[in-house]
Amino acid sequence: MNIRESLFAALIASGIFTMVATAESAATEAKNQITILYDAFGTDATMTKDWGFSALVEIAGKRILFDTGDNPDIFAANVKAKGVNLSDLDFVVLSHRHSDHMAGLSYVLSVNPTVKIYAPKEGFGIYGSSLPSSFYRKDEALPPEMRYYGGRPPEVMKFGSAWASANFELIDQTTEIAPGITLISLISDAPGTKNSRSYLWPSTPQTE
Repeated sequence: MNIRESLFAALIASGIFTMVATAESAATEAKNQITILYDAFGTDATMTKDWGFSALVEIAGKRILFDTGDNPDIFAANVKAKGVNLSDLDFVVLSHRHSDHMAGLSYVLSVNPTVKIYAPKEGFGIYGSSLPSSFYRKDEALPPEMRYYGGRPPEVMKFGSAWASANFELIDQTTEIAPGITLISLISDAPGTKNSRSYLWPSTPQTE
């Protein structure tokens, strides 16, 4: 099993936010490849090993950053060691809310502040969210000063992101984000990740 097959197998085994990509077979299409940018394995002496994960996925003519590792400084050093340019990404996919997969986002935003970022949609999620105000219990017997919003909450309540200026698009259902590239949102039943959406699976004619 080569590194690409190993990566795909690891992503699907970890399994929650899946990307399906159907690549065109035109002769002009760029080579499909994966460049590991953050991991605790490997033989490349120029790369700093650390707990966490990130990879540049080049597929179907797109450059996709999948996750951003655990430490912004290590992530930045590894990106430079691989000679990867993050300023011309098509988009970023954050698999889930664990810090070892998203802590390097601050570096990404420092070099590409407007890049589109796809992330799981969750109630009170770190990427920002919104919920209908009907989600919380109301007691009409309480005086207005003891009730949220004086007893008159907005119909939809919006909650902030840890990266207020980032260009997030939150995903909670199967969504085609580019021709031939679809994010499939699933929910983990593994301990420690229950109800968190994550992970991506690129499916091409070679991997189906």
